[in-house]
Amino acid sequence: MRINKFFTEQGLCSRREADRLIAEGRVTINGVVAKLGDQVLPQDLVARDGVVLQRGNRSVYIKYHKPVGVTTTTELHIPRNIISEIRHPERIFPIGRLDKDSSGLILLTNDGDIVNEILRVEHGHEREYRVEVDREFDETFLTRMGEGVVILGARTRPCTTTRLGPRRFRIILTEGRNRQIRRMCQALGYRVVSLHRVRIMHITVEGLHAGQWTDLSAEERERLFQALGRSDESAQ
Repeated sequence: MRINKFFTEQGLCSRREADRLIAEGRVTINGVVAKLGDQVLPQDLVARDGVVLQRGNRSVYIKYHKPVGVTTTTELHIPRNIISEIRHPERIFPIGRLDKDSSGLILLTNDGDIVNEILRVEHGHEREYRVEVDREFDETFLTRMGEGVVILGARTRPCTTTRLGPRRFRIILTEGRNRQIRRMCQALGYRVVSLHRVRIMHITVEGLHAGQWTDLSAEERERLFQALGRSDESAQ
């Protein structure tokens, strides 16, 4: 297999991150500096920064209730990074991001191939959030949010919004731009006070206290693979 796919299958990082490590000369195969596109055989010794990488074969899919203050990064030198907070025995990485100032559901895995399948906009996978802003809003605000708001030079995709209170609403997105909800609210003159993600596709944060994580249930995993058009090899 290609060297970048080796990294994703071992749950080390995404293919893009692997390509960066390879381009920087930080990866070797049998002691020889790897190049983009190099192939890895089962007997090869792959090392990153001089440390030989152990091979594993158990696919991991977990959900985590991220508290405010935890940073969604695999960079271990960053305080309260998500990997150090979870302390999972396998090498895992997050699927997408959740802002440091936001809380709620995030998925993590060592299956690099599944990441883009979940995140690709054209697949239209839903993400549901509960949001509180700094002042009361009217129905025009919800309508404009639902119709799409111009941020980062382009209009967001239409989405579903529901009032939950004078300053609180629910929003369901099918895309995930950088700090999208905060930017949308800001563009309409509001500031987000709290943002909590409760659902990704059919998977919810219900039952998890802040800071807790658990493996996806057999049903959650089965439905996830069905939605992505893949078979659940771990169930075979």
